[in-house]
This record gives sequence, structure tokens and C-alpha cells, in this order.
Amino acid sequence: MADITASMVKELREKTDAPMMECKKALSEASGDMSKAEEILRVKLGNKATKAATRITAEGVVAIHITNGGKLGVIIEGNCETDFVAKNEDFIALVKNAAVLTAEKSPADVAALSALPLGESTVESARTALVGKIGENMTLRRFQRVEAKGQLHSYIHGGSKIGVLLDLVGGDAQLGRDLSMHIAASKPKALDASGVNAALIDTERRIAIEKARESGKPENMLEKIAEGSVQKFLKEVTLLGQVFVKAEDGKQTVEQLLKAKGATVAGFTLYVVGEGIEKKSSDFAAEVAQQAAAAQKK
Repeated sequence: MADITASMVKELREKTDAPMMECKKALSEASGDMSKAEEILRVKLGNKATKAATRITAEGVVAIHITNGGKLGVIIEGNCETDFVAKNEDFIALVKNAAVLTAEKSPADVAALSALPLGESTVESARTALVGKIGENMTLRRFQRVEAKGQLHSYIHGGSKIGVLLDLVGGDAQLGRDLSMHIAASKPKALDASGVNAALIDTERRIAIEKARESGKPENMLEKIAEGSVQKFLKEVTLLGQVFVKAEDGKQTVEQLLKAKGATVAGFTLYVVGEGIEKKSSDFAAEVAQQAAAAQKK
């Protein structure tokens, strides 16, 4: 049996918001496998164990640059350590300039972007100079460059914490903005079921089977019940399957809205600042005390 440490229990507790003892039991059952333990908790506790999927921890901004009459666009994320620096004009300018360069030069990745000329130096030199000036680390994390099949629309929300770049074929500017806002609010994982990670679907199916089995459902009904759960999951996480946030009847899906408007979505990119990054937590009081002690020694 794997040695289940207090730090492992704490980590799972922070990810799922489940009780400590339930976390310890799940880790023991999963032989210390964090992902498996989280899945076990979801079977036992339902959606309360999905907190990790929406936790945003890192700071920074999302910038969007659209050019060529709405036919070419870039969405980019820049990260920093604190929200204070995320509001710094020089940091914001660096991220926006990087977006413009990405549109113009089409770099293959962040490393290639960093090597591009910016002013009298390079993007990387500008970044390191800004790090030295502000005294806080910052990075250009990721970007997506889109050559539209239709017309590009965008939406920035929450002080540039969430950004959406949408490629809409047909429709109009109002529809483009409404759909971009919907994506920012509902955070679909893909356009339709074909874009959803197969591993996620398999996980939902396993969880549904185990929950049905634990509730006493007959074995010959488990697969049918699981398939119903998977289809419900797919409607919740795909743009076309989601109920449109501004639907007057509360029922119209995005797919139905697009059909009514004679439009289609060629694709979209959603960036949420810090998504997937675990930010180091700190004890502010202890940090202040440590700095005061260090100052006294000097």
C-alpha cells in the first residue's frame, strides 16, 4: 500500500473540496494515484469534486489582436506573479506588442516569438529588461494565430482575465459578440463532441457506471445509464450543445441559434489566465515577519 502523506491529503482536499477523511480514504483506495483518487471522490460525492477544473491561480492578462479586415487574429496569454503587475502598463504593452508581432510574423511557438525583433532588441530582451525593472518574473505562456474562414470576433472579460477569439461564418457583429460572451461565460471544451478528449468521455462513462452500480441499478442497465450520462456531459461541455446564455426561453441551444441565423462556427479559442497553473500559496504574515527579522539582522 502506498504511503499516504498529509500533504497528499491536503492537495486532494484543495482540488476537490471534499472532507479530509474522504480524501484520505480515496487516496488509499487509489494507492496514492491523485487522478484516480479524484475520480473516486466524484463517484462518491458527485460534482462537488470538480473544483479543480475551474480553479484559476496564476496572474496575468489575455490580449487579442485582429487585423486584415477581421480575417487574421491572435490571442495570447502573458503571466506574472501578482495581480498588481498584471495591471502594469509596461507588462500589458509587452503582451499586446507580442500579439501584433505574432500576427505579422507567424512564429511557430513561444520560443520563436521570443526571438523576434521588438524595437531595438528582441521580445525576450524586452521581457528580461522588464523583469529587472519590476522585480517580478513574467512570461509569455501561449498564443493562437487564426486565419479565419469567416469573420473573427472577440471578447475580453474580467480585467483581461478571460479572452475569446471566435471564427464565425455568416451572421453579424451582434451574433459574434453574443457568442463570444457565451463562450467566456460557459467555457465549452470544444465545438462539438468530436473535439472532446476521449479520455474525458471515458472517465465520465466509468463514473456513471460506478454511481449507478452503487445505487443498486441492474448490471444489464449500467451501459445504457452511462451512455445517457455521457450524452448529458457532452451537451454541457460542447458549444453547439450548450443552452445559449441569452436564450429567452431558457432552452434554445447555440446550435439552434446558429441555424436560425444562417451561420456556423468554424472554431474558437478560449483562454483563461492561469488555467492549469498551480500558484504557490504563501502565508503573508509569516512572510512579513521573515522580512522584518532579516531587516533587523542587517
